Amino acid sequence: MAGSSRKVVIAGIATGLVLFAMSHRQGEQPAAAPVAGVVPKRIDIPALKLKAPLMKLGLSKEGDVELPPFDKPGTAGWYTGSSVPGDGGASVIIGHVDTKTAPAVFYRLRELRKGQVVKVLRSDGKTAEYRVDSVERVPKNDFPAERVYTEDGLRLITCGGSFDWARHEYRDNVIVYASRAGSDPRA
Repeated sequence: MAGSSRKVVIAGIATGLVLFAMSHRQGEQPAAAPVAGVVPKRIDIPALKLKAPLMKLGLSKEGDVELPPFDKPGTAGWYTGSSVPGDGGASVIIGHVDTKTAPAVFYRLRELRKGQVVKVLRSDGKTAEYRVDSVERVPKNDFPAERVYTEDGLRLITCGGSFDWARHEYRDNVIVYASRAGSDPRA
């Protein structure tokens, strides 16, 4: 995710947050109450031979969603405004596809296929396991905020598609949608 592409991703995230907050105000409850103090610590994607630490991503002073720093290309980030993986609701993890000089944590994300496993290790020692439902590449201008931020499941997001050299950004986002698999990690 380079340069001004951040603005498009952030716009999608902000829209999603508004939709998510509105759905909760209208009486919808998350599938399960979150466990206090629990955070995701690491993401494992066996099909990609990927094990990466997760950092917390909040909002900047300007109200933009923070992105993982480019000087930590092997680290992805969990957006703290989303559910903890394994709890009810939408869980969002963001990672860069590359930096100016090398591939980054989600470089191969587009290679995931339906049915493949994604695991998220939590600070309570539990592992939330998901199975990929679909992988899509969408133009940044058509970011599906409602689907990403209001539907239950894990969402992995990075940049993709062709690179716009004039704007110094990728034109698309790659989004992985995954649903819970196996037993309840809170059990």
